[in-house]
Amino acid sequence: MEYGWLVLGILTLLVLVILLKRKKDGEGEFPLSLPLPPGPRRWPVVGNMFQVGLGRSAHESFTKLAHKHGPIMSIWLGCMCTVVISSSKVAGEMFKNHDTVLAGRKIYEAMKAEHGREGSLITCQYNSHWRMLRRLCTTHLFLATRLDATRPLRSYCIHRMLHLIHLSPPLVHLRPFFFFMTFNLIGNLIFSMDLLDSEIDRDTWFTFYSHASKVMEYAGKPNLADFFPFLKCLDPQGIRRNTQFHANQAFHIAGCFIKQRMQNGSNSNSKDYLDVLLNFRGDGVTEPSTFSSTTINVIVLEMFNAGTDTTTNTMEWAMAELLHNPKALKKVQMELRSKIGADRNMEEKDIENLPYLQAVIKETLRLHPPLPFLVPHMAMDSCNILGYNIPKDSQILVNVWAIGRDCKVWDAPLLFRPERFLEPNTMDYKGRHFEFIPFGSGRRMCPAMPLASRLLPLALGSLLHSFDWLLPDGLKPEDMDMTEDMGITLRKAVPLKLIPVPYTPPK
Repeated sequence: MEYGWLVLGILTLLVLVILLKRKKDGEGEFPLSLPLPPGPRRWPVVGNMFQVGLGRSAHESFTKLAHKHGPIMSIWLGCMCTVVISSSKVAGEMFKNHDTVLAGRKIYEAMKAEHGREGSLITCQYNSHWRMLRRLCTTHLFLATRLDATRPLRSYCIHRMLHLIHLSPPLVHLRPFFFFMTFNLIGNLIFSMDLLDSEIDRDTWFTFYSHASKVMEYAGKPNLADFFPFLKCLDPQGIRRNTQFHANQAFHIAGCFIKQRMQNGSNSNSKDYLDVLLNFRGDGVTEPSTFSSTTINVIVLEMFNAGTDTTTNTMEWAMAELLHNPKALKKVQMELRSKIGADRNMEEKDIENLPYLQAVIKETLRLHPPLPFLVPHMAMDSCNILGYNIPKDSQILVNVWAIGRDCKVWDAPLLFRPERFLEPNTMDYKGRHFEFIPFGSGRRMCPAMPLASRLLPLALGSLLHSFDWLLPDGLKPEDMDMTEDMGITLRKAVPLKLIPVPYTPPK
């Protein structure tokens, strides 16, 4: 856990008197007529915080508890009631029959910035404003026709990444290459600007990236102020304070460019997403008449945060699993080089003819979902799931990491075996197969799924088509460290470093 026993000991002394008084007065408990899902017995004050092991292995701790208490269980994190869903059956019940009432968002203290959540697709509660933001996002960024039109941008950013790898030292740390490929793509989609271009101040955008990454880092830390409401004003770990500082710094950088765009207009012939936001005109009743600069800043920062970290992690896990499983690596490279050949680069149109490559991406997302608990949902009203009451304002965590490793659904679930996704009637990403929901399901499903389903196979396939990859220092595949590290997203704890060898076809 990220905080020590000493802090919790002091906290226990502060809170115990309050809880004892509430117990004496009959407060602080749900009526017996409203049964909660089963769960481990909670301790006074701290609830189940020590049992779940908050931090880098929380997804594993929750999974172990689910094996004992069932696929729907209640956990108490201090004063916060959390319902954890760990099976495809219960997830299907949630998303099919209770999607609307559970479409709220549990807002952590790190998310409660002074700029508000008016432009946030992630943290905005489910209402007409959120529906307007999502509609704007899906129709102008992730609609099929728009994605077709931006196909050259994806190819450009990926080929730029391949070129930089060519120029790199023999041993490369892959994560930064994946990150800046995605970072540059999002910059092109939003600003029509190559953020890595030599004519632009790269240091400015790298500073933006640094602050945006810090926002994600602090947002993923367990925070005492979330679990004990009376600590909110104290912010004892400084998480809200630090998150706000880095968000403001990132806002300043993006705000300067937005102001410049408003003064000078766009240099691009095609409308980018910043143009869409600046030119937005709502009815002034159910929608704002225009977006404020604060709202636009929130949207821009969120696009970078949500898009870069998840894509980077998935790419790194895919490469790690392939190097860890040499037979799968050989098979996917044979598919790529036999169907594309060596005389041209991989193109997006090739993806449909590369089923094993697509299966590799799906298998990676099954084993290492970018968001192991998705983004936390919240019950906007109480509801009943499978005979259990879900109280209003409860946090709902869908453990897609556990669902993807359920031995009742998957054969040999801990093995990396892409072949399972080559079978007839294979699953897609659209949230209809609850055994496989790496992008979520229902109303709050990730809107960027159509982009990710194109970008991930194109980027991974291009890397595998252009290079052979070797482990450094005589490291054997079976000895690779595959430890996971969880914040908001699921990272590889030990960064992946490989030796790229440009592919030369046999004569």
